[in-house]
Amino acid sequence: MSNLESHLGTELVSGDPGEEPLGPDVGDVSEDSPRKGIEVPLGGPTVVVQDLSVHYRVPVSARPDGRTEEQGRGRAVLRRLGWSRSVTVRAVRQVSFVVRSGESVGVVGHNGSGKSTLLRVIAGLETPTHGRVFASSTPAFLGINAALLPELSGRQNVRIGLLAMGKTPPEVQRLMSDVVTLADIGDSIDLPMKTYSTGMAGRLRFAISASARPDILLIDEALAAGDAASKERAEARMAEIRKEAGTIFLVSHAAQTIEEMCTRAIWLHQGELIADGPAYETARAYRWWAWNVAKGEHDKATGLLEDARARRTETPPPPAPPAPTAKRNP
Repeated sequence: MSNLESHLGTELVSGDPGEEPLGPDVGDVSEDSPRKGIEVPLGGPTVVVQDLSVHYRVPVSARPDGRTEEQGRGRAVLRRLGWSRSVTVRAVRQVSFVVRSGESVGVVGHNGSGKSTLLRVIAGLETPTHGRVFASSTPAFLGINAALLPELSGRQNVRIGLLAMGKTPPEVQRLMSDVVTLADIGDSIDLPMKTYSTGMAGRLRFAISASARPDILLIDEALAAGDAASKERAEARMAEIRKEAGTIFLVSHAAQTIEEMCTRAIWLHQGELIADGPAYETARAYRWWAWNVAKGEHDKATGLLEDARARRTETPPPPAPPAPTAKRNP
């Protein structure tokens, strides 16, 4: 057993060897005082990602220009024999980092950068092509498409969700009022989920996961659909989880949300880890890059990307602190 396994206790997985509106001010970070969120003492590592890569083989359906009819017939024969033309998509490329208890880590990047794939691997829902992920306990994964039953009421889905997270019937009864209050969807809690708006469904999903007080909470875009008041409540609950030595990952296209709700941020680009540092600085750097891309300033955007990559190469991450007592799942 490796040192990491003995320290952290749970090896989750292992493998073989549209953006928010931006403005010109996003690049001028110096004018604003950095926001660091609610700071809490940090403990030992809760999630360790080692040299993680995720590759997919996907079929290619496009017909290349200039292909003859004979070639088309030949490919049809090959398809009938079980052969198909495909390409390799490298969703995550050799990513490594350590996250400690008390941290709230935002993950930013444009569409297709590997953010959701990274979270799904940490949650144990996907197997990496290469590398390993260790966690001190089983993460609770909350995605915008997390499965709830549309024909059942919100209250019934709360019961099902909490039971699925390992809560006993008495615990479900005790937590019900907390979930209903945090979701704040009024009388709709007793209506079928299929009648909910996207924002209402997202708030209920978050309330279920957060009320269970997981040690490691993974949130994939589920807070993006909420209004300002619901985001404020979510931020307060996330702070409570962190104060109890929890760890939170938040994936969002809204980099400003990362600035306001996280203490640390990771910037992914085409599966590569570009930056890893304080949430305010990293999210602002990403927003400035994205604004230049949106305005067609591709040369400047390329330069910003290279600068961020060079800074990360020049500054190696600090050594991991002593690990906490191992937690093993039953």
